[in-house]
Amino acid sequence: MPDNERMSAPAGTGRTALSADCANCFGLCCVALTLTASADFAISKDAGTPCPNLADDFRCGIHDRLRPEGFSGCTVYDCFGAGQKVSQETYSGRDWRSSPGTAQQMFQVFPVMRQLHELLRYLTEALTLPAAAVMYGVLRDALEATERLTRLPAEELAGLDVSAHRDRTAALFLRAGELERAALPRRARRSRRGADLMGARLKGADLRGAELRGAYLIAADLRGADLHRAELIGADLRDADLSDADLTGALFLTQAQLNAAKGNSATRLPESLTRPSHWTPSAPGPS
Repeated sequence: MPDNERMSAPAGTGRTALSADCANCFGLCCVALTLTASADFAISKDAGTPCPNLADDFRCGIHDRLRPEGFSGCTVYDCFGAGQKVSQETYSGRDWRSSPGTAQQMFQVFPVMRQLHELLRYLTEALTLPAAAVMYGVLRDALEATERLTRLPAEELAGLDVSAHRDRTAALFLRAGELERAALPRRARRSRRGADLMGARLKGADLRGAELRGAYLIAADLRGADLHRAELIGADLRDADLSDADLTGALFLTQAQLNAAKGNSATRLPESLTRPSHWTPSAPGPS
């Protein structure tokens, strides 16, 4: 997918890559997932059915035209590196076309691996937060435990109940985020967890350190807003306008969230993330 996540494990650890490498994946997101015709996808297809745009070499035939062709949802999806892990490590390079007996299981393994890689991505970020230093030991233990799960044989991964592990692990990195936000003045740490802010007029808002976990910010006007150190895990930023906004140090923000939003060249981003190619060079529309 375009504009992939740049977050990686700490240098020198040799840990799992957390950026999608489509060249080493068997197009798993184009096959294993269900698509429903909508503003995000031009077609519907069942899980296990290859997208008609998937080429014989597992590349997308309309990769450079996804948005104009009606597949904007593809441009915001991020497997966090699970695709190449399943393709090249779990199945040792055996693809579902040449080894059709692996297909059904491989398509079951992929979403499990994706969840594990997402946890690795958040744990990796938590280990960079200075205020969470007191938790580094338990965070590293959780990272290693999650890594071990990613190396399970395919049959064990296919049957893995990842929910309990996810709950335990999420409690750790979310606590790390709370410690990081606690370093800001109390007035700047307002909670809008799960808030319905769809279409909200938040232009120029001071949202430093705000808890926006799971908030619905669809089509919200966040132009020029200050989101420094705001926690954005699970926040829905589809079509939110981040032009001129400050997202430096935003906690648990992913590339997929940025890809789903609007922005411009003046939007300030965390160093680990990349400015989406569809963003405008300057603020759109009247001020």
